[in-house]
Amino acid sequence: MATIELGDSGSFMAHPMSESLFRQFSELVYEQCGINLHEGKRTLLEARLAKRLRATGMDCPEEYYRYITSAEGRAELIHFLDSVSTNLTAFFREVQHFEYLERHVLPEIVERKRAERRFRLRAWCAACSTGEEPYSIAMTVLSVLDRPETWDFKILATDISTKVLAIAEQGRYSRERLAKVPEAYRRLFFRGSPGGGSADTFEVIPEVRRIVTFRRLNLKDPYPFHGPFDFIFCRNVMIYFDKSTQESLINRMAAYLAPGGYFFVGHAESLTGLKHPLIYVKPAVYRK
Repeated sequence: MATIELGDSGSFMAHPMSESLFRQFSELVYEQCGINLHEGKRTLLEARLAKRLRATGMDCPEEYYRYITSAEGRAELIHFLDSVSTNLTAFFREVQHFEYLERHVLPEIVERKRAERRFRLRAWCAACSTGEEPYSIAMTVLSVLDRPETWDFKILATDISTKVLAIAEQGRYSRERLAKVPEAYRRLFFRGSPGGGSADTFEVIPEVRRIVTFRRLNLKDPYPFHGPFDFIFCRNVMIYFDKSTQESLINRMAAYLAPGGYFFVGHAESLTGLKHPLIYVKPAVYRK
């Protein structure tokens, strides 16, 4: 999931931003991806801008702002949005969701689809970061399906950051990153990194990587797919949006959820007070 990091000491601009320019950058971030960079994030923004100024060879933030808001600066705008977000994630983070998925959601979906003789299973992992979350979903589903090869099972994993998507597609993780992966899953779904890599680096096996498709997506942009999805993970994302953006986002995403499909949010999040078509199931779990 993409989140806003608290600070970055050690990178400073030669010319600090004026109040009006800070507002311009904040409004740009809000317009582009719905994230609210309030005054408390000013130090963060200045530090990240300093890095992009060095990377582009520009002298001042005013020049940089003009560039990223021009047609010529579209590619750099993507780098800028990458730079103001960081990506906190882990395998089986908030493990209660994966337990509920395994014990309740998947058995229900699988039974219904078998009765209908439809063996298509689709999931969307929004704000997937470096891939641990969609791979955790894939491993959970594969552990439930008795004959996975008979199912048309795919996961769409999206994030606004091209940097983290590149890491996710490789599917390589340190031993420390696998700390919360059950031992049985480690044996089944990971192998030592090929090509003479570090002995402490492990790779998600190709059979699992083929299930997950990684794509860059700004959740505020039009969605270039049709669905429907049997369940959606959009966790620890909405806490960075204001209420109007949250409501718009939930309604847009819910439109891509199959009837009876499940929607997971982070345990620090709630849809209370928002108008949406989802029914509360349990904390951080909703159903269409």
